Amino acid sequence: MKRPLIAGNWKMNTTREQAVTLAGGIRDHTRNTEHAEVLVCPPFPYLDAVGSTLKDSQVQLGAQDLYHQPEGAYTGEVSSEMISDLGCRFVLIGHSERRHIIGESNSLINQKVHAALNTSLLAVLCVGETLEQRNNGQTETILEQQLFAGLTGVSEKQLLSVIVAYEPVWAIGTGKTATPDQAEEAHAHLRKLITERYNTDSSELVRILYGGSVKPENAGELMSRTNVDGALVGGASLYVDSFIGIIDALIQDS
Repeated sequence: MKRPLIAGNWKMNTTREQAVTLAGGIRDHTRNTEHAEVLVCPPFPYLDAVGSTLKDSQVQLGAQDLYHQPEGAYTGEVSSEMISDLGCRFVLIGHSERRHIIGESNSLINQKVHAALNTSLLAVLCVGETLEQRNNGQTETILEQQLFAGLTGVSEKQLLSVIVAYEPVWAIGTGKTATPDQAEEAHAHLRKLITERYNTDSSELVRILYGGSVKPENAGELMSRTNVDGALVGGASLYVDSFIGIIDALIQDS
């Protein structure tokens, strides 16, 4: 049975001290949480410190990105092996800010997915449309393109190590949130696509998270939908109380 996942993406925020304090607060709240899996993704420089803070707790450690080569002359990059060596089990791949600000292509994102899977990391593949694409009726087309490109060459067995995160670009950091019906519609479409590429049994095992201005006030209703298996949380994950509120909303809905 798949467990819902609440993942916090801290992006380029916190100092070392703030990261350790935040991780400690989340750790202390989740000592007895059995209904959901909790993940935090701090900035690269603080992975080791946060990992030490979370040691022997139920909170998982993840990275926000990786490079697709295992080693070499790639100044400033971080490999999947390095991430794994620091105790990470998860890695975010293809976040909209990587796609639209850094300019990562579907092909590069697919290479990163394989780098993660080859190192036994759980890959959180992010997909989502812009406001212009949604207004032009292209949501389903964009999701299909990004999902299938990201999963190119991924076997049915490897799919068990992939988590999909639907994050409408227009709802990230804007205060706007997809309605529960909009989220469910997109998630149901993604699951249908996974079924077409693999099979029904495999698609039912894939966790599909919603990301985009998730807050304690809207988390419960969003995650009550059939195909929403958790949340990828940005700004609200930077504060213990709000992140805990989202975790509690999921638990109460379970």
